[in-house]
Formats: sequence, structure tokens, C-alpha cells
Amino acid sequence: MNAQNAANTPSTSCRWVQVSDKTEPIKNHNQLNYYNMSNQPTKITVSATVSAPVEKVWKYFNTPEMIMQWNNASPDWHTPKAENDLRVGGQFVYTMAAKDGSFSFDFGGVYDNVLENQLIEYTMADGRQVSVLFTDQNGTETYIEETFDAESLNPVEMQQMGWQAILNNFKAYTESN
Repeated sequence: MNAQNAANTPSTSCRWVQVSDKTEPIKNHNQLNYYNMSNQPTKITVSATVSAPVEKVWKYFNTPEMIMQWNNASPDWHTPKAENDLRVGGQFVYTMAAKDGSFSFDFGGVYDNVLENQLIEYTMADGRQVSVLFTDQNGTETYIEETFDAESLNPVEMQQMGWQAILNNFKAYTESN
């Protein structure tokens, strides 16, 4: 869009994106959250350094009884059920629920790659991809980095905050047990 066209463009509350040689409005802001300009899903990354050896971190991250203790983004939610078949082709499902019983959903997927104490890659039930990298830091700390495809219903910032809150709960639980 050149300066002359910009001056003649009515003021709107939408954002503009360059598509080939045309400038078109994007009125659904979720489109901007879910796809970048190459029409690929937006990747979101969250991370934490856990003060524990990688073997302990791996165990706490993948054991269903432990997942049920830390897998929530806020104190009014919990995970009353967790199943995990940690192997390539294996499936997992965690039931996440409001403690007051008002809402629940299953979060699940299929493992694409599992390298013990190093890497987990999986595809969620909705087709989005997730990668979780575990990096041993001198045997006393473990750096965890989760990268996932954004979904289209919620803003990227909200998704990042939710996944980071869950990872922070994991860190606190692992370090205190």
C-alpha cells in the first residue's frame, strides 16, 4: 500500500497484512495468532530451569501419578486422571478439570519421538506439534524448553502464559519433592 492509498483508506479496527502484491485487511485477529506470514502455525516456546538432575526431572515429567500433582495452570484446576504410554507411537491423555466441577477436557496425543532424558516430540489430538527438550546442566539442574504450535481460538499470549504456568508448577513440584 503506498502513501496515497493509505490516505484514502478508511480507518478500521483491523490490521493489514501484505499478501503477494495486494494489501488485505485481517479482521479475525486469531488468524494472526495462529499463522505467521508463511502460512505455518506460530510456534510458542516456554522454558524453565529445574534444580534437579535430568533423571528426576524426566521421571516427574512422565509418571502419571506425578503429572496429576503438577499439571494445572492455576490453583482452581487439577488433573484427576493421567495415562501415559511413553514410547514412539504410544499415547497419553490427561483429564484437566476445574475443581468446582464446572468444566473438564482431555489433553492428549501420540508420541513421535522419545529420547530418554533428552527429548519428547508428540502430535496433539488436534494435529498440532510439540517438542520438549531436556538439557542436563552439570548434573544438578535441568533446562526444559517446550515449543508448541499455537491454536487458533486463544491469543498467543494467553497460550504462552497457560503453558508457562503449568511448567512453573512442574518446576515447583519437582524441586520440593
